[in-house]
Amino acid sequence: MTNTFAIVAEDVSKQFPNAASPSVDRCSFSVEQGQFIVLLGPSGCGKTTLLKMINRLYEPTGGRLLVNGSDVSQVPVTALRRQIGYVIQQTGLFPHMRIEDNIAVVPRLLGWKQERINPRIDELLDLIGLPRDYRKRFPRQLSGGEQQRVGIARALAADPEIMLMDEPFGAIDAITRTRLQDELLSIQRKLRKTIMFVTHDVDEALRLADKIIVMRKGHIIQFDTPLKILTQPADDFVGQLVNADDMLRHLSLIKVKSVISAADASRQDGAGGPRINVEDDLRSALSMLLSAGTDSLAVVDGQQVVGQLSFDTMQHVLRRANTPVVSS
Repeated sequence: MTNTFAIVAEDVSKQFPNAASPSVDRCSFSVEQGQFIVLLGPSGCGKTTLLKMINRLYEPTGGRLLVNGSDVSQVPVTALRRQIGYVIQQTGLFPHMRIEDNIAVVPRLLGWKQERINPRIDELLDLIGLPRDYRKRFPRQLSGGEQQRVGIARALAADPEIMLMDEPFGAIDAITRTRLQDELLSIQRKLRKTIMFVTHDVDEALRLADKIIVMRKGHIIQFDTPLKILTQPADDFVGQLVNADDMLRHLSLIKVKSVISAADASRQDGAGGPRINVEDDLRSALSMLLSAGTDSLAVVDGQQVVGQLSFDTMQHVLRRANTPVVSS
């Protein structure tokens, strides 16, 4: 059944020569199509090494990795990398090439004609929120945040199903970083790519991820939703890493969709009661529940009601984190 997943790791290991212990040690996980997975852990835990084995920048020394059902060791490296977008912290833009040529690198390698490439460049500039006349600029003429946007556009240029992102926002100031996170989430809502994203920033992981892989010393300690990692950490290391006791702050990083129930969704449909978007955060939901004095909120995706979020559900979430809630 591995072909139902975008990425599957089966007891994957990486032992570098002369290293005392493996950088990655018998790691297994499965990633569904369209999931946003964050690899989280301290420096040296193996998260970047694991990411780089997916597109064979590093070769595993044990186990195997499958991409869309195919063992990556059996796929020619060039063919594999052309179907996987890759974004790094330093952007990797070619300084001597204009923005349009940086974006067009992979499409040209794939043999796209210019009449297909030109509208694709405009489409991607629109997607990442940069003016189309930026296509004639050089990377040095852009800010760090703008360069990172172009790096994302280049990774998306040939419309890969999978995106690998290695601390792409790590060298950017906090305000720009938050803005780029928002834009990445917006892009993901539109395109539904399978994303593997490396970070050591806990807030970034909680904000972006559908599920988080927590790593330590080459091992996967927990692979779960942000909410469960906060409320049910696998061990003391995970609890301390995510500072699980600071639940109220973390509520602002967890999406409503992670806790909604589809049961009786129609009860709120068209009733004129309070509504909250599926992508809004739980802290906003809690505030709305308390201020409105209502028992539940209709959860909407666009104009469609997709579920409901009850006060009881919020109390249950917070009780698990030992955080009391005072009802109105």
